[in-house]
Amino acid sequence: MQRSSRNGRHPPKGSEVRRRGASPEKTAQTRQAIVDAALQEFLEKGFADTTVASVSKRAGVAKGLIYRYFETKEELFSAVVQQEIVHAHIEVDESKREPGERVGAFLRRTLLVTVRNIDKKSRADIARVVIAEGSKFPALVEIYRRDVIEPLTQKIKRLAASARKAGELTGDELIQNPQILLAPIWAGIVINKFLDKANPVDVGALFEAQLDLIFSPNGNSRLKPYK
Repeated sequence: MQRSSRNGRHPPKGSEVRRRGASPEKTAQTRQAIVDAALQEFLEKGFADTTVASVSKRAGVAKGLIYRYFETKEELFSAVVQQEIVHAHIEVDESKREPGERVGAFLRRTLLVTVRNIDKKSRADIARVVIAEGSKFPALVEIYRRDVIEPLTQKIKRLAASARKAGELTGDELIQNPQILLAPIWAGIVINKFLDKANPVDVGALFEAQLDLIFSPNGNSRLKPYK
């Protein structure tokens, strides 16, 4: 039997009743809840032991709904990295320097502030997951390399080139090996998360000391060229 509309007329043949979808605001809220839940699950349980079911339970959404946003658990991890690190306003781009601002001063104003808070945020713990489980899940390493390490090292290279041109650096070591600047961050994370949890080091202090070795507070470079 063909169903009639409220006014007694039959709907046109071939027509379909369209259901109103979720609003953009609701969709964004749902996605945010899923990513936030995934972050907590990854940090508490690690990547291997986190499941879509556990994320859905924490987020308060149906398990099947998660797959509408993220096809794999790796995509979910990538979304966490994007939210917590990539989009966390770490302003170390060359274009953000103020007129006449020296590179060393710029890094102290921007990257040093971020590193000092690395243990207060989730960034160090996300790195811990990558270090601990990257050998079993190479996709995590690739996500972190692609979205975090590579963009950051490229920005440091550009800053180092500017510093070299301005006379802040006397050699090209930092241009060729931007990891020199980042090494204390990784050393601090490894020490605090794996090697000596009972006696954590101050990652911010380690990074500041490295900055002082490369760009001394008085503006003279301490990073000498190779002989």
